[in-house]
Amino acid sequence: MQQQIPRNMIGDVLKHPIKEAHLQGWIKRKRDFKGTLIWLMRDGSGEIQVVLEEKNIPDKQSFEHARKALMESSVAVSGTLKEDSRAPGGKELHASVVRVIHAGEEFPIGRDLSEEFLLDVRHLWLRAGKMQHGLRASAAVFEGYHTWCKSQGYIEVQAPMFVSGAVEGGNELFEVPYFGKTVNLTQSSQFYLEAYAMALEKVYTVAPSFRAEPSRTRRHLTEFWHAEWETAWSGLDELMDFNEHMIKSIAKHVLEKTPDVLKATGRDPNTLEKVVNTKFQRFTYDEAFEVAQRKFPELKWGDDLQEAHEREITKDFDVPILVHHYPTQLKPFYHRPDPKRPETVLCCDVLAPEGYGEIIGSGERSWDVNELTQRMRNQGLKPEDFGWYVDLRKYGSVPHTGGGLGLARLAVWLYKFDHIRDVVGFPRTMNRVAP
Repeated sequence: MQQQIPRNMIGDVLKHPIKEAHLQGWIKRKRDFKGTLIWLMRDGSGEIQVVLEEKNIPDKQSFEHARKALMESSVAVSGTLKEDSRAPGGKELHASVVRVIHAGEEFPIGRDLSEEFLLDVRHLWLRAGKMQHGLRASAAVFEGYHTWCKSQGYIEVQAPMFVSGAVEGGNELFEVPYFGKTVNLTQSSQFYLEAYAMALEKVYTVAPSFRAEPSRTRRHLTEFWHAEWETAWSGLDELMDFNEHMIKSIAKHVLEKTPDVLKATGRDPNTLEKVVNTKFQRFTYDEAFEVAQRKFPELKWGDDLQEAHEREITKDFDVPILVHHYPTQLKPFYHRPDPKRPETVLCCDVLAPEGYGEIIGSGERSWDVNELTQRMRNQGLKPEDFGWYVDLRKYGSVPHTGGGLGLARLAVWLYKFDHIRDVVGFPRTMNRVAP
């Protein structure tokens, strides 16, 4: 049996003073000179230049196999490391042993880099540097959210994906057959988190949500990973503090854990340092509306703030802002009206700067059964269709708050990507369900 040589990761090789290395990975690019091959080789941790000189490789057959190997073939190489400022990462490996693990066929991604083609071959395009940066960015944001919630004493819970009713709106539901009847894919785990909060007080989840929205913007998907939380014995002021400190905590996590990704995506770390260290300003809907109306005079009080309006509102800021007290008619029935001004609700949206828009939607929940059921009727809903949810207000109800954060949206802003597709491995949109 052939002895297994301990493997080195490229990322470690580039960072530490290692003299010899055994690498396994893929050929990203190759050049063939007489008697010499130069590869740009990648693995899951980085890229390095590999020099293969025929005179330095005793096994001539393995060298010939290496010469014939096409882009994205998987290979193993062993050799000596040398400093070279011209090489990616400042080092290159001079190989003495090479083995082609799998000689791949001609790679289909060449000159055609159109968006639709790259979506068709997404399973292969994941290997591109830009996609790797996006996936690492997303992973860091997920980790930052988990870290924040656990640091605040929140307990992670799970909710079902098959549900019988709507949370955000009946026209945005995906129906699926279910043993002779029809159910829906969840739009949000909120209702279930509220039930959990009455038991555990502080709960959170990360789970898919599904929205049948006919949207084609750079920040919408039909399936997305939803960070949600609910907090018992909490009001709007505590909620806004939670939102602000959570975003700051995730931004700090991103700065500490992924400086190389930030550099690659063009995000100035000083921008995120300012996010971490600057107090987020808070505005009522009325104040935000006035700013937007100056540019959009057709806008009327009570209209929802769309992407263009949010861009206008945030254009003079380089950190997020919090907008609270939206008109009652804009928010679903579970938002609690402000007792002092019932035409508005006790809610808070967090808007990211630079045109990225809403990243958090949150608010106090109506916790009085009569108020909740009346809000349902006002929106044409039947309380009996939400029986178990109404029950939460009948048996030991308490003031509570909660919210939802699109983790991909947050990653897009933090790392300065152009589109939500840049941070999602296999995005689902109106016209995209494969691969």
